[in-house]
Amino acid sequence: MSANRVPIVTLLTDFGERDGFVGIVKGVLLGICPSARIVDLSHDVSAQDVMGGALVLASAVAHFPPGTVHLAVVDPGVGTARRPILIETERFVLVGPDNGLLSLAAERAAVRRVIHLDRAEHFLPSPSQTFHARDVFAPVAARCASGVAVTELGSTIDAFERLDLPQPRRLEDAIEGQVIHVDRFGNLICNIARDGVDGFLEKALSINMSGVQIPEISPHYSAVREGKPVALWNSWGRLEIAIRNGSAARLLRARNGDRVQVKLRR
Repeated sequence: MSANRVPIVTLLTDFGERDGFVGIVKGVLLGICPSARIVDLSHDVSAQDVMGGALVLASAVAHFPPGTVHLAVVDPGVGTARRPILIETERFVLVGPDNGLLSLAAERAAVRRVIHLDRAEHFLPSPSQTFHARDVFAPVAARCASGVAVTELGSTIDAFERLDLPQPRRLEDAIEGQVIHVDRFGNLICNIARDGVDGFLEKALSINMSGVQIPEISPHYSAVREGKPVALWNSWGRLEIAIRNGSAARLLRARNGDRVQVKLRR
């Protein structure tokens, strides 16, 4: 699937930049599809953090041209029975492990078909049990970007693994959620979405977390003094708690799963 004159392949991993893994994957991509334009989405996903990778991927797919192939590999189960899959949507293609990593991005467009990548002729010879990004996913993504029909790359299946993204709880005078992602600045991203708090937005709100009360939701980070906590709606449309010019994760000693409340102020 490639609606672009120049095929675009994005790459998201938890490999980091210290070793040669990212460069090797790019080499495989370019060896099969030399015309591909490769975009590094991120290689700083925390090691084996499937949820974090899924959130980053889901935040990005809407901002690329139709026909983009998104290759994502955060794969703690590499070499096990977990399936390698491809998800074709009406706007883009996702390639990666069937461990939930692709599921949040797949919700951003209508899914046309799901493919189990079970045709070894499209892989590199003698695939390693520890580097499917190189031997399985990159060759498939490159062939897809080159225009090979997705139905030639494997068998159609009915479903794929989905992440159980925790949902906020609606109380009488509050919405209770939790931290689901900590970005590189130490900002705390919550599972409370702006479009999920209808009826609350027009009212005076306060945010409570880790014994800290933030009196309002601000329009930007600089709405408070340096070193002070601030709550805002971030570019993902989710509630974010930050420290101006600091790390909320460090200063609030916060992590994924910590409770957050958006309360009506009386």
